[in-house]
Amino acid sequence: MEGEMNKFFKVCLAIVVSLTYCFVIGKIVSKGTKRLICVLPIACLFMYLPLNLSSINCGGITGFFISWLANFKLLLFAFGKGPLALDPPNNSLGRFIAYACFPIEIPKNPPQIDQKVHNPSPPKSTKHNPNGKNNENPSRKPLDKPKNASNHMIQYPTKSNSRGQNRENPSHKTPKQGQKWVLVYAIKGLVLGILVTRVFDYKEYMHSKVILFLYSLYIYLILDIILATTAGLARALKGVELEPHFDEPYLSSSLQDFWGRRWASIPAVMATFMVSGLMHELIFYYWCRVWPTWEPTWFFILHGSCLSAEIVLKRVVGTTDTWRVPRVISGPLTVGFVMESCFRMLFPQVIQCKTDLRLLQEYDAIGAFLKSITRKLPLFS
Repeated sequence: MEGEMNKFFKVCLAIVVSLTYCFVIGKIVSKGTKRLICVLPIACLFMYLPLNLSSINCGGITGFFISWLANFKLLLFAFGKGPLALDPPNNSLGRFIAYACFPIEIPKNPPQIDQKVHNPSPPKSTKHNPNGKNNENPSRKPLDKPKNASNHMIQYPTKSNSRGQNRENPSHKTPKQGQKWVLVYAIKGLVLGILVTRVFDYKEYMHSKVILFLYSLYIYLILDIILATTAGLARALKGVELEPHFDEPYLSSSLQDFWGRRWASIPAVMATFMVSGLMHELIFYYWCRVWPTWEPTWFFILHGSCLSAEIVLKRVVGTTDTWRVPRVISGPLTVGFVMESCFRMLFPQVIQCKTDLRLLQEYDAIGAFLKSITRKLPLFS
């Protein structure tokens, strides 16, 4: 385990050096073919780096953030497009690295800082008569100051969405919403810990469908917690927000709801689903190190086709209450279709390569590694 951590540190160092090179290239090389030629070696390197990691956790996470997210953003950056070409990340090396590696959200309306209202010129002196009227303009009356008005601050009303975020600036949460967010992820972490340390030990006594359901729950929890952790770190270190990648996908009422809002912002374009399928094949290769079976690609082609058909059908018959399927029926059908297609097209390759067993062995190794470290501490020695 210690050797794997050393490899992971070297990979992270290579990523930082490579993105620093790209940051400098953006300053001295104009966008277009020349910048693309300079960036392509880094994109190839990012495809290779996860292969140096034998750990499923380290290799999968690195492949997702670097081989997938960073490479697509660097290709857009070569032509002056995408988040890396905008002013906030382009002016700071730290922000450039953060925006390249993580799904950073660029707020359309940056937060407004309360400022004092400065008058560019001193107000003209006016004379008021005893009746409270302006002598220069008798028709105007002095405005009454609101009781709750501040002497130097302007406040604007804001609206919140279902996630407890400001619609105009979704990165801001109220204290109560922040406490709820911490509680929710504490519960998710507890459930994940119970799955890994207790439930999976009794797999031989469970039905195969139950095991696959638990694997689905595990994947959702681990991805949600990893993205939430990186979001907290990015917010604390660089003051940036990560895009919300999940929004309770188990509450989806249709495929359009699942793919368009609750799971990931994927437009209904077949090419996008095909590219997503190919990138999942790459992540599976990092995990299994075997030739792709192309089942993940067919999974996304299937969902892209069904989603396109759903959108066309809604346009034909409309979305009135007459043709709308009750949520009590559409919800279970949607979640059931997604899970059953996952069982048949995503999990078989992972199970055949015994990736699930290797993953549990990794958690045992991580636990033993942490115990060995704590024993060396003076407090526990």
